[in-house]
Amino acid sequence: MKQNNFERFKLHSYLIEAVEALGFDKPTEIQERVIPSALKGSSLIGQSQTGTGKTHSYLLPVMNNLDASKEEVQAIITAPTRELANQIYQEALKIAEHFPSEQPVQVRLLVGGTDKQRTIEKLKVQPQLVIGTPGRIKDLVDEQALQVYSATALVVDEADLMLDMGFIEDIDKFASRMAQNIQMLVFSATIPEKLKPFLKKYMENPKHVHVDPKKAVAEKIEHVLVPLRHRNKHQLLHDIIVKYNPYLAIVFTNTKKMADEVADALLEKGLRVGRIHGDLSPRERKKMMKQIGSLEYQYIVATDLASRGIDIEGVSHVINYELPADLDFYVHRTGRTARAGYSGIAATIYETSDEDALNRLEKMGIEFKNIDIQNGEWVEIDERNKRKNRKKHETDIDARAKTVVKKHVKVKPGYKKKIQREVENFKKRQRRIQKKK
Repeated sequence: MKQNNFERFKLHSYLIEAVEALGFDKPTEIQERVIPSALKGSSLIGQSQTGTGKTHSYLLPVMNNLDASKEEVQAIITAPTRELANQIYQEALKIAEHFPSEQPVQVRLLVGGTDKQRTIEKLKVQPQLVIGTPGRIKDLVDEQALQVYSATALVVDEADLMLDMGFIEDIDKFASRMAQNIQMLVFSATIPEKLKPFLKKYMENPKHVHVDPKKAVAEKIEHVLVPLRHRNKHQLLHDIIVKYNPYLAIVFTNTKKMADEVADALLEKGLRVGRIHGDLSPRERKKMMKQIGSLEYQYIVATDLASRGIDIEGVSHVINYELPADLDFYVHRTGRTARAGYSGIAATIYETSDEDALNRLEKMGIEFKNIDIQNGEWVEIDERNKRKNRKKHETDIDARAKTVVKKHVKVKPGYKKKIQREVENFKKRQRRIQKKK
């Protein structure tokens, strides 16, 4: 039997089972460097971008060190947004499923926007692991509903964003009530100067792990962006995948409901479509995997379960029908293709609301090609932010024109029209110069 590379970390056997169920067999660079130290209870700073596998680099050791026999808070994981906290929580639940049935571990999600009173009721039994946003955790500590004095581990994810959003003060308030000499694991893309006093307060000579984000994605994947532009999304998806005519393509959605909608829409158009998501029973899932293996389907519509927990051979194309809320999943999704030395294509249908997420992916070192499908053919199009840059450039020309064309102290008849003509002439000259460049 093939050995799982996580076994050498000496994790509990049920944690190794969880790792295998997630589809991991080889640790990423940050997992390789964080897990051994975190298992020993050492504090550390992990400097990495999204997409390097950092979530499991702290989840696995933190959950390995939990004592399920004690009904008390032992570890707290904080995230700056509800969405990210929920993503971490969902991953923690997948691991918690593998804890021994005689000693199950309690994991609780504490975020704003939920019924506070109901949360307080549920906290009559204290969970071993708390995952949430700093504001809600602090409120529940202040209400004495959450008892954190017993907690010995604190994870601060996206610490630079926490600082920007003003959450470091909230974390400081409940961290000071936790056990003495807590283990603190801080993860951040950057370490701003203003964050250092907080780190110094709780960490003495922490290990510093720095991972190059450009190693996060496979080299042989061509990343493609296709704009939605007010078109019917189901129809655009159909046009894209038919034009690609892949050997095997996985279409990713964020929810089970959307996966079913997309699969049904493609089936109606006569395509051979399978689906993989959490609502499939183990028997249905096994049958689906057998059908995929025997190439009964050319297209698979899936949620992120398939990007981690299932190994599908021969995937030539990955299509993001929606971008994931946690961009770690973009890397896991696209990693389904370009395996074993082959190349692959990862296409994403995007809308204007995805701009921030796309910028963050580009900062991770992902280079996108901008294309569109017009009259059934692929055409290269301008970069999505070129129009924005052009508007900014034209605004700069306007500003320069107004400073170059001087106002006269004495105003003569027709003065305004004359100035306006001079401004327009100046702008025309500047545009000609830019075109020549």
